[in-house]
Amino acid sequence: MDFTENTCREFVSVLASKEPVPGGGGASALVGAIGTALGNMVGSLTVGKKKYADVEQEIIALKAKCDDLEKQLLDQVPADAEGFAPLAKAYGIPKDDPTREETLEKATLNACAVPVHIMELCCQSLDAIRVFAEKGSRLAVSDAGCGAVIVKAALQAASLNVFINTKSLKNRGEAERLNARCEEMLGTYCALADEIYESCRKRFLA
Repeated sequence: MDFTENTCREFVSVLASKEPVPGGGGASALVGAIGTALGNMVGSLTVGKKKYADVEQEIIALKAKCDDLEKQLLDQVPADAEGFAPLAKAYGIPKDDPTREETLEKATLNACAVPVHIMELCCQSLDAIRVFAEKGSRLAVSDAGCGAVIVKAALQAASLNVFINTKSLKNRGEAERLNARCEEMLGTYCALADEIYESCRKRFLA
């Protein structure tokens, strides 16, 4: 089920229930899309303004990229639910079933894929928001800062949905590879999000 077709109230209600999906991964994807859209709004308020004519083409291209990022992030909401379903089913396999361990391992690895991708999309979003904050309309710079904070939260939240699964992987080499990839993204892009936030905050307090 594509929960992005629900109303906001319906989504939150299901999220708060005991239903297995949507969960942290789907919520991360939705939040990432919202943060990306906030950055994109800065671009929308910049295009067509004479004051920003020199950066207009760059902003237009960046807006197109963010349009695509928003769509991809929203697509990860149902993708995460679909990725988790085999894992939930695997946990129900009797412990004396000889196929349980292999099935569980494959399902656990598969469940890591979507949240890792969500993180990658959030990183791309933060790269775009940085430009919106630096070159976009000064009247909307707070929205760029808000977008950075929100996408950072999505990035961090998605990482936890990877780490909870890599912890149980039997293939420790693959687990360590995934963990290292996530830590790399967190280290680089949480710092970038903080820089964007601080840059915006200082403009208001100067």
